[in-house]
Amino acid sequence: MLDKLKSLRIEDYDYPLPDERIARYPLEQRDHSKLLCLKGDQLSEHHFYDLPSLLPERAMLVFNDTRVIHARLFFQKETGAVIEVFCLEPHNMDVTAAFAQHEHCTWTCFIGNNKKWKEGALSLQFSILNSQFSIQATRREALGNAWIVDFNWTGGLSFAEVIEAAGVIPLPPYLGREAEESDSTRYQTVYAHIDGSVAAPTAGLHFTPSLIEQLRQQGIDTEYVTLHVGAGTFKPVNTPTIGEHEMHSEHVVVERQLIEKLRHIDRPLVAVGTTSVRTLESLYWFGVRLCDQPEQPMQVGQWDPYTLSPIAPAKALENILHYLDRQHSDTLIGATRLMIAPGYRYRLVNGLVTNFHQPKSTLLLLVSALIGDRWRECYRYALDHGFRFLSYGDSCLFLP
Repeated sequence: MLDKLKSLRIEDYDYPLPDERIARYPLEQRDHSKLLCLKGDQLSEHHFYDLPSLLPERAMLVFNDTRVIHARLFFQKETGAVIEVFCLEPHNMDVTAAFAQHEHCTWTCFIGNNKKWKEGALSLQFSILNSQFSIQATRREALGNAWIVDFNWTGGLSFAEVIEAAGVIPLPPYLGREAEESDSTRYQTVYAHIDGSVAAPTAGLHFTPSLIEQLRQQGIDTEYVTLHVGAGTFKPVNTPTIGEHEMHSEHVVVERQLIEKLRHIDRPLVAVGTTSVRTLESLYWFGVRLCDQPEQPMQVGQWDPYTLSPIAPAKALENILHYLDRQHSDTLIGATRLMIAPGYRYRLVNGLVTNFHQPKSTLLLLVSALIGDRWRECYRYALDHGFRFLSYGDSCLFLP
């Protein structure tokens, strides 16, 4: 099966996306976006505020509560040259711990205009409540196409406070514009809680507090996981086959109480966004891996689903609960590089709320694994009926 999967041609997951169909800005009202619903064989068009009437009775919705950080820092040299330092992830440190640092931390970063950064530290001045502060960046060695960068600052601030004040929120490159003040609010979900992403889990951008409350009142269970979205989410598949594409690793956090709920779940499980899908399905495969490696930390590989022998979902989740017992922890923390592509069998997730994704992307492969070739019909309908595409665009509900 793995050889067949790896030989899938990415050109078979292409479609024509005119530039004018990419939503450059969000709608003023989050839940007024269009919603394309594929329920069994039935395709229908709605607005996002219709979601409560379209979900299966007693469904459980799982959201990704990650928060987008102001990851882009712009340092200006005395020569006038501007160097961008794009914070990707902490280097050799947990995300939460990195944001709590008060003076120094080290990150893996992309560097824009790197050739202009000869030697020494760069300095950036910023203000909080009329008080002036500064942060210094010192470049270390290269790490692939990124760099290790040391940050130092004074003033007793946490790194979370520093980057919030000194940085700029990163928008997807395909929007073709710089971030504006409104993006600081609009490019976050209303339930964003845990700092760490460099891209929003965009399916969640359509939800409002009142819509979430309406869902709860009609018996829809709402739960949260955390997956910190990395810059690799924008990386198109540039290889002829998916077997040559390397998935990026992303940091995940799941609480024990949700794992216990999932173990005994008797209701449809609908993931809000592809990041929630990958977190939930990664849970299952980590539980499978624990059968043979009971003490390994949570690391889910790109091809694990296609090489490991599956077990019952309840057993996989039970393995994780026993693992947490041995760790004396109520929180599962780890990383996943899981690739979900056509041929993958979903183990926990029954449905998906998502946006319209880029051609030739791993996100489109994930959708195709859920609804098969019907993704073409859905995307063709959306193109023919004025739907808006990508991060700030319209949405889909897939209930195969």
